[in-house]
Amino acid sequence: MRISLAEHGRRRRGLMDSMAPGSVALVPGAGNRPRNRDVDYPFRQDSDFWYLTGFAEPDALLALAPGREEGEAILFCHERDEKHELYNGERLGPQRAAEALGLDAAFPLAKLDEQLLELLAGAETIYAPLGERPEFGQRLNGWLAASVGARPKRDAVPLGQLIALGQLLHERRLIKTEAEQRLMGQAAQISAAAHLRAMHRCRPGLNETQLEAELMAAFMEGGARAGAYPSIVGSGANACVLHYTANDAPLKQGDLVLIDAGCEWQHYAADITRTFPVNGRFSDDQRALYEIVLQAQKQAIDACQPGADCDAPHQAALRAIVEGLMSLGLLSGAMDEILEKESYKDFFPHQTSHWLGLDVHDVGSYRVGEQWRALRPGMALTIEPGIYIQPGNEKVPAKWQGMGIRIEDDVLIGAQGPEVLTGDAPKEIADLEAAMNSG
Repeated sequence: MRISLAEHGRRRRGLMDSMAPGSVALVPGAGNRPRNRDVDYPFRQDSDFWYLTGFAEPDALLALAPGREEGEAILFCHERDEKHELYNGERLGPQRAAEALGLDAAFPLAKLDEQLLELLAGAETIYAPLGERPEFGQRLNGWLAASVGARPKRDAVPLGQLIALGQLLHERRLIKTEAEQRLMGQAAQISAAAHLRAMHRCRPGLNETQLEAELMAAFMEGGARAGAYPSIVGSGANACVLHYTANDAPLKQGDLVLIDAGCEWQHYAADITRTFPVNGRFSDDQRALYEIVLQAQKQAIDACQPGADCDAPHQAALRAIVEGLMSLGLLSGAMDEILEKESYKDFFPHQTSHWLGLDVHDVGSYRVGEQWRALRPGMALTIEPGIYIQPGNEKVPAKWQGMGIRIEDDVLIGAQGPEVLTGDAPKEIADLEAAMNSG
C-alpha cells in the first residue's frame, strides 16, 4: 500500500495550476548526511520532494515549468554507476526515471547547471525553498546570477518574484487525500500495537531502553523500518522532560512511565503518547491526576469539529486542566485570572496540537492573517494535553512532585466530526491496568 504514481502526478498538476504564469518551481530532494567516519545516517527523502515524486534517491531535484512545450515536470538525478550499485544497490537513473515516475523528462545531475540556466532565464517567477536549506540556497543564488546574462533583457529576477515554495505547496499538503488517510491509519495501527506491546512487557526492574526495544521491534514487525521521531520513554521524573530521549533509566516500583512514540509508514507519521504505572496499578494520586488529563483530552477531541478554530481543542483542554488542578488545590484563584496570568504553565507549558502527516510536525499555517485557521475535513492533528509537576516544585506538596502525564492521539477531521486513528492504544485506566496485567 503506497501512494500511486497517478496521485503524485495529480499533486504536481495541482501545484502547477496554482503557480503564476511563466513561472518555475525548484524542489530539491534530500542528500545523505554523515553520522560519523564513513557512515551516513539512514537516508530519508525530503517530504516536499517525496510528496511530488515518490522518488527515494538522494541529491535529486525536481523542476516544474507549467506550460513549457518541451516538458513541464523535469527530474535531475544520479546516473547509474556499476561500482556504486555494487555497494549501495540499484539506482533508477535518468534513462528510466521519466517513465517510471510519470515525468516529462529526466537528466543526469551533471546537466543540472546547463538545464537550469535555460529554465530560469525565461522565468518570470521562481518558487523555491527560501531560508530552509542553506546549501541549496547558495546554489540557487549561483543559478540566478548566471541566468542574468542569459535573459533577453539581461535583468535579474525582480524583487518579489522569488517566492517561497511552501506558500503554495504546504497548503496543499495540509489536506490529506483518501490514500494518505489510509497510510496514516496504518501507521497508527502499527504504533498502537507497539504501545500495547510495551505495556505488556513493563515491570519494575527493567530499563527504559528495554521498553524502547519493544517499540522498535513492533514497528519493524508491522513493516515500518523506523520511528517517525526519536521515541520518548520517560519514567518517574523523566516524564517531566518534554523531549526526553536518553531512555536509559531503571523502571522503579511506584513510578509512572510516559511513552511518546510512533512509527513512519510509507513516509507518513504516527504520534502516540500513553502514560501508565510501572507496576500495573495506579495509586490514588496518580489516578486523580491522570483522570484530569484524560478528561481534558476527551474534551479537546470533541472540539475537533469541521469549521471550528484549530485552537479550539487547546482551549477546551486548557480549561479542563485548569479546572482539574484547581480541584486538587494545585492552582488557586479564579479561572479567568489563572488563564490571563498563565500560571497554569507551571504544569501545562505546551500547546495541545500540531499538524500531522509526512512530517510528525507537519506543514501548514495555524493562522490565516490574524485569525485561527478553521478545521476542514482531511486535516490531521494530534491531541496531546499533559500535566507535569517538576521535582523540587515547592509550590505543591511533595507527593505530586516528579509526576508527568501526557495522553496523545492522532485525529483526522472527518465530514461529521473527529476520527481517532490511534484508538487501539488503551488509555482508560481500567483498560491500561488490564493490558499491563494480561501480558
